[in-house]
Amino acid sequence: MNKNTKDKIKEIKQSFRLMMNGTAAQSMRDKGLDYHLNWGVPFVELKRMGAEIGKDYDLAIELWKEDIRECKILATLVMPAEKMPVEIAEIWMEQTRSQEMAEMQAFNLYQYVDYAPVIAYRWMAHEGDVYQICAYDILSRLFMKGQEPNERGIHEFLDQAIAALQSGSMGVKHTALNAVNHFAGLGVMYERVAQSALKKQGLDLL
Repeated sequence: MNKNTKDKIKEIKQSFRLMMNGTAAQSMRDKGLDYHLNWGVPFVELKRMGAEIGKDYDLAIELWKEDIRECKILATLVMPAEKMPVEIAEIWMEQTRSQEMAEMQAFNLYQYVDYAPVIAYRWMAHEGDVYQICAYDILSRLFMKGQEPNERGIHEFLDQAIAALQSGSMGVKHTALNAVNHFAGLGVMYERVAQSALKKQGLDLL
């Protein structure tokens, strides 16, 4: 790590202490969000910090290595999407333990990378809840931007989403249903295909 990046990280960590919200941090711990350090800093503050810092690949890489909630979220905000290699995305996901962090990666970063559909479809079929949550969140964002899957993609998405709706955790079910709703929002054809697939499984959710 170069001195400039090291100094930036030191400064960032010091600023977290000033923004600490003990009540929020305790509430997160009670909900099972387990980080070595959690200052309870609200996302809106972290987003403001990220905007001030600007995109910085080296800083993002080093921030993620810190087992501190705020550092990891900030890493997703300052990582330039066009420079994020898929190998790093896989490593970050492998090290993700909470739904919050899976969502942060999807919303702040992975929806913007050019391989977004590739990782979304791969992670959707992963047995880990955080992988699936991240995948459905990425797809929700892509569908909201009007990105339409091909025929194979449609079948694969609906098969996986229906399986998640029937057997997944509450977090997975919620994000899968969101993604199905956004898929249906692509147009009448997509809505009908989704309704038909759900009804075949006795699910009337749309």
